[in-house]
Amino acid sequence: MPEEQADGAPSEAGAHRSRLAIPPVAFTGLVIASLTAAGIGARYGVRGNFDVIHGLLILFFSVNLVICYWEICLFFRRDYIEKRAEYWHERRQKTGRTSGIEFLVGPVPLRRILSLTTWADVWATYSQFDTSYTDRRTYGYNVDIANGFVTPVPMLILFAAFTVDFLPALVAGIIGAMMFWQLAYATSVYWVSFFVAKRQSRIRRKDLYIYIWALNCPWVLFALLGLYVSIRLIVNGDYSVLGY
Repeated sequence: MPEEQADGAPSEAGAHRSRLAIPPVAFTGLVIASLTAAGIGARYGVRGNFDVIHGLLILFFSVNLVICYWEICLFFRRDYIEKRAEYWHERRQKTGRTSGIEFLVGPVPLRRILSLTTWADVWATYSQFDTSYTDRRTYGYNVDIANGFVTPVPMLILFAAFTVDFLPALVAGIIGAMMFWQLAYATSVYWVSFFVAKRQSRIRRKDLYIYIWALNCPWVLFALLGLYVSIRLIVNGDYSVLGY
């Protein structure tokens, strides 16, 4: 099936032609676990110790780097996402299944696991709860695209700096303060835009708690933790807040 075709699940086309397939949720978990292990392992190799705050922030960086890739997909596959949203809406009405879960647990051939089109379904399924992601004029759509292109560079710098302290603490703290404040602020405004537009009236309360509140909370809670760490880096002038 061509990648831009929108009349079937993306994993359905190649699943019967290839035995080498993996559910998107398993691949995502593997990537996040590998990045987190690399960060924590590198610190242990260099410093010989483990710090909880460092571990939590490395986990957050790893998750957000994956999300940034998805957000890049949101930009490059915007037309496809709009078509796929219609497909998932019809499929949910027929089957009663949650679109996001169905996509994440379905098999995807390994040759397509890094395809932008494959991961576009993340947004097509999420748009069943928030139609912002099929409307290019909305705040949610544009702020996520911006996050996908802008955030990876400072996040990779902080990933390395927090792990092996290769930057002066003051410099790392300034970069962190800017980035973490942006994440907390952008997520908070996303919530405001969601409720001001009254999108909560279109979904079930359970879905509101799970997909709007719970899935977005880490970008405020971890960002606040990161902001605290960044301020301590600036004030203390060293990495003691991270156990160094």
